[in-house]
Amino acid sequence: MTVDILMPRPMLLSVQEKLDAAFTVHRLYDADDPEAMLAEIGDKIRGVALSWSKIDTAFLEKVPNAEIIASFGVGYDHVDTDDCLAADVMVTHTPDVLTDEVADTAIGLMIMAIRELGQAEQWLRDGNWTGKGPYPLTPATLRGRTLGIFGLGRIGKAIAKRAEAFGLEVHYHGRSRQDGIEYPYHASLTDLAAACDTLMVVAPGGAETKHAVNREVLDALGPQGFLINIGRGSVVDETALIAALEAGAIMGAGLDVFEYEPEVPEKLLQLPRVTVLPHVGSASQATRDAMGQLVVDNLKSWFETGKAVTPVPEMG
Repeated sequence: MTVDILMPRPMLLSVQEKLDAAFTVHRLYDADDPEAMLAEIGDKIRGVALSWSKIDTAFLEKVPNAEIIASFGVGYDHVDTDDCLAADVMVTHTPDVLTDEVADTAIGLMIMAIRELGQAEQWLRDGNWTGKGPYPLTPATLRGRTLGIFGLGRIGKAIAKRAEAFGLEVHYHGRSRQDGIEYPYHASLTDLAAACDTLMVVAPGGAETKHAVNREVLDALGPQGFLINIGRGSVVDETALIAALEAGAIMGAGLDVFEYEPEVPEKLLQLPRVTVLPHVGSASQATRDAMGQLVVDNLKSWFETGKAVTPVPEMG
């Protein structure tokens, strides 16, 4: 297939090998002058294999004949879908194949945060078990908790199913009440936070959800509350979160994502009941390979049949 595609940033080696076998791949990240490279080859580009690069009108104008943006990941807030629709460019993502992995991580992070398992491990590693005795009893327990899920999509539902197995009551908030869902629905995020003591953020990023978890929501969550975020860092007002933790407005947090990652506020790292992970929700070899395969499949299907395998919802 003599189709030229652009790879703005490196991708998994397995993905690169498969793309190289099927297409002529132009690696923008290898160019000494990326802008000059785009000026030279931009007209030839018909597809983009994307990993966390911003796509908007300004970018699309540099690849005017692009037909498809195949994005790696279920979230795609780095892609302006309105701009892509206006330019008649298909956008795909990689849903489903990472649902279980992320849901597993979410439950693990919740338990780690509430039972302070990371801190307890560090206590042992630092020699404190022999030097100072057992790790202090944790003030929080998973028993009797109510989990509020912000974003009951594929991943949110998988988390809810797992939470039920742990004996947790589940509530949810989203844009609207979902048919066929028996969990109690709350019309506002503040109401959800008030009804639960563990708030799980699974919502996507973007302007609509930016800083949705603010001081009002955290105050509603209460002094026994834990915030768990495996969605997008931009959904949480980190300044408000730090203030709430320092003041005891909530008890703790478990965070896999951050607003300006990989930068993490030093104050967050200094707080005693904060568990942090470096955005590893889907980061197993098997799951990332499956995500990468979907990128390849979307590109090959588009140029072979004119149809995408997993278009984003906005594409109809």
